[in-house]
Amino acid sequence: MILGKNLIDGNWVGSDNLRTSDDLAGQGFAQATAAQVDEACRVARRDFRAYSGKSRAERATFLRNIADQMDVLGDEITQTGMAETGLPEARLMGERGRTTGQLRMFADLIEETGYLDIRKDGALPDRTPLPRPDLRLTHKAIGPVAVFGASNFPLAFSTAGGDTASALAAGCPVIVKGHSAHAGTAELVAHAIAKAIEICEMPSGTFQIVQGSGREVGSALVKHPEITAVGFTGSLAGGRALYNLCHARPQPIPFYGELGSVNPMFCLPEAMAARAAEIGTGWAASLTMGAGQFCTNPGVAVMLKGPFADVLETACVTSLNETAEQKMLTDGIHDAYEQGIRDFRELMIEVTSCGAASGKRAALPALFRVSAVEWIANPKLQHEVFGAAGIIVQCDDLDQMRALAECLEGQLTITLHMNDEDALIGRTLMPILEEKAGRLLANGFPTGVEVCSAMMHGGPYPASTDVRATSVGTLGIARWLRPVSYQNMPDALLPDELKV
Repeated sequence: MILGKNLIDGNWVGSDNLRTSDDLAGQGFAQATAAQVDEACRVARRDFRAYSGKSRAERATFLRNIADQMDVLGDEITQTGMAETGLPEARLMGERGRTTGQLRMFADLIEETGYLDIRKDGALPDRTPLPRPDLRLTHKAIGPVAVFGASNFPLAFSTAGGDTASALAAGCPVIVKGHSAHAGTAELVAHAIAKAIEICEMPSGTFQIVQGSGREVGSALVKHPEITAVGFTGSLAGGRALYNLCHARPQPIPFYGELGSVNPMFCLPEAMAARAAEIGTGWAASLTMGAGQFCTNPGVAVMLKGPFADVLETACVTSLNETAEQKMLTDGIHDAYEQGIRDFRELMIEVTSCGAASGKRAALPALFRVSAVEWIANPKLQHEVFGAAGIIVQCDDLDQMRALAECLEGQLTITLHMNDEDALIGRTLMPILEEKAGRLLANGFPTGVEVCSAMMHGGPYPASTDVRATSVGTLGIARWLRPVSYQNMPDALLPDELKV
């Protein structure tokens, strides 16, 4: 079913510039031209009013149809994803379930009006010294949205992932820039969306996908005047470059980027005394899950130095040394991980002895130890190394632990490992940590992002570019909506949800 083409205005179109995939037996993928990107953006604008004008019930039916069509192509999507990414079948099947679950979750959300945050202030004609007009507020779709597929989640954060699902739910046409690491998987999901468009009789510009390695296609998308917002999950360097382009436009637009995080864990004294080995073993499992290629990978563990720190380190090292090599998603990710490990070896003590990986794009975990003084003094140690690399940071006392917390950059998550007896220490840390992260955990590991209404997946920069926004959970729809207030407007002209 893979055509190796771009979906534009309901048609699959090629180009003279092909990128071949060794993972898919030399399958070629047409790289979108500047003219094709321009056409896709203009088509999205052309169909914006028609799509955003669909009823909430119609859009909900459409989202559920996308999920159904993904299920129809489920086996082909899974097999293609395995070939392109090296991820195991169970992981991809679970991720597909999460992706279709997100679509159905947003369908349920928009069948009610709560997400519109409706506000009404009735007229007060007799108020002195001035009467008050009738004012009513709702939220409207912002316009055509560009979404960038993520390398590490070929389904849940890509073609029909959370950004696309929430934008379509809001009433925004979506143009996806497929990730070159899994172009075939991206296209198959696009086929599912195209089929749902046909079944539900949605405008052909409701969803489009353009492929392109490098930054040309992505840059053209975010600079196009018809694009009104951007969703991105990826590297700090790539995301910051696109963020700058969005804000350098004659008409700046919001850029919702998730750019990276080291997700520190604070291991408090009583918890360490009770279960340091258990924490260390659990950390090793979390650190190596998916070769460490999760945005919530817990890369730093902060603790007081002493015998319990030694116990945790020994338990973690034992588990990591027994971990088999794992295949990373792309050559670029693999090379960056290996370089990051080499850099860390020049700055810290490596405590693992896993040897060298031998397979294609294969990597092994690495654990390092450093003092809090050294960690605070060297900002490079806060930079994310995407993969199964961990740092133990040992503090002399609790004051130093709090000082380290104050030095943290923005994070997606921060974890407290604590017992009830650690509550007083926890209370002194919480005001600091609440400023530093979007999600705070107790006695768990952050590699696992629940898709639900109360989830916050974002955080202060550089974790994300907007501390108020989440890319997971129902609140994600707020990124693609803008408030509109109506004053003394007759019912005949009001949106249905604002009518008396």
